[in-house]
Amino acid sequence: MTHAMLKGSNVPLEATTVRAVLRWSPGQDVPDVDVSALLLGSDGRVRSDEDFVFYNQPRHPSGVVWRLGKKRLAQGLTDTIQTDLTGVEAGVTRILLVASADGVTFDRVRDLSILLYDAGAPDGEALASFAIRPETGEETALICGELYRRGEGWKFRALGEGYSNGLKGLATDFGISVDEAEEAQSAARPSSAAPAAQPLPPEQPSAVPAQPAYGYPQQPPATAPLQPAYGYPPAPATTPATAPVPAPAGVSGYGYPPPVTPGPGQDVGLPPMGPQFIGR
Repeated sequence: MTHAMLKGSNVPLEATTVRAVLRWSPGQDVPDVDVSALLLGSDGRVRSDEDFVFYNQPRHPSGVVWRLGKKRLAQGLTDTIQTDLTGVEAGVTRILLVASADGVTFDRVRDLSILLYDAGAPDGEALASFAIRPETGEETALICGELYRRGEGWKFRALGEGYSNGLKGLATDFGISVDEAEEAQSAARPSSAAPAAQPLPPEQPSAVPAQPAYGYPQQPPATAPLQPAYGYPPAPATTPATAPVPAPAGVSGYGYPPPVTPGPGQDVGLPPMGPQFIGR
């Protein structure tokens, strides 16, 4: 049974590996939300910048805290961090679970909540859930809750504490040095903006012939001889397509008998007329 938590309440954890799922409802004006984790020592501060697990550093060097990434479920969008509590170094006493909206205020994020699951039972229901309600609506980062040591075990406390100066301001308060790496981290962060338009390809050189219209054969190059019409003999390859082809001596045109050349002493004339039939 899922334990519904109120702000400031806590619940003991028997699971050895905990999956913390940040969930919210998508919408046209709803900003993208990221989950992060800060591993704190007994002084309430990180031991080094490596104790900050976020989108640009998704896994702690110890390998016991890491991001699982975002998913779209029927209940809404999620971003998840998983922690192997048995492997957390002795110098770490608290692990903050943080939500940030990349400079956009949380009054535009609907149905924000954090749910804790036993990672060893992937099909089990949530161990605890906490519906997060920003106090002012101007928060751009929120501490949703914390995993903390209690004797030999661990507990989870629901917090919902807000920051108006974003993830950078929150991380700085706990000892993270973000000024030098701010530009590099911003450039590495995945963006949900539409990709920039690609430049058009260069124009084709004027020497490239135009393509024929659809359904018509392509015209042959001007230097190639034209093909003969159907049923007529082809013109010689060396003769231009537009020049008339003279018939060789003694050879008639196509379909006509050859001319007769009279010899010496021969008289070539028309044949005599046959008898005429006159009607009566």
